[in-house]
Amino acid sequence: MGDSVAEGLGDPVPGYPDQPWADRIGAELVWHQAALTYHNLGRRNTRAAHVRATQLTRALECAPDLALVACGGYDTLVAAFDADRVGAEIRTIVTALRERDCTVITVSMIDGSRSPQVPDAFRDGFGRRLRDLSRVTQAIAHDLGTLHIDLFDHPVGSASDIFSADGRHANRRGHAIAAAEAIRAIGAHLGTTAAAENGIAG
Repeated sequence: MGDSVAEGLGDPVPGYPDQPWADRIGAELVWHQAALTYHNLGRRNTRAAHVRATQLTRALECAPDLALVACGGYDTLVAAFDADRVGAEIRTIVTALRERDCTVITVSMIDGSRSPQVPDAFRDGFGRRLRDLSRVTQAIAHDLGTLHIDLFDHPVGSASDIFSADGRHANRRGHAIAAAEAIRAIGAHLGTTAAAENGIAG
């Protein structure tokens, strides 16, 4: 669920599959369990409130075991960005999923203000808004027990070759990194859950 980050916009990169990160996660899970069904409801240019209004009911109708929620990024493109208001929308989405016993992945996206394509006059303000979004998303993850993927402070974020030409989205190398981090988190979660079910102390 979410905006263009969930939908998977990004330029192709030689040597990397031309596949969005969420689709890569879905493909890995289906490879391990063929009976699983994967849906991507993400839509570009969609604010968090619109994600809640247009995607949440559809997601709940799928009765998901696992949901990835990636939104708020489109909201940061305006100077009047209100992190708490956007956070409240994300919290509503995540709460509804968690109440259905769904495991939720939340994301602090890569700091796009580091992109070489971002104009210097826009860089500082954009970076602050993205950091504020990361802060509220991490708080939601802590409060509601999500699997949180923190890409904002990821070491690769300082690389100049992970951004698409639009300066807003990660390219397929960035998508590969994000997918790998998510799959690691899912694997760790499944390992912890299995150990708990078998009475093994962590």
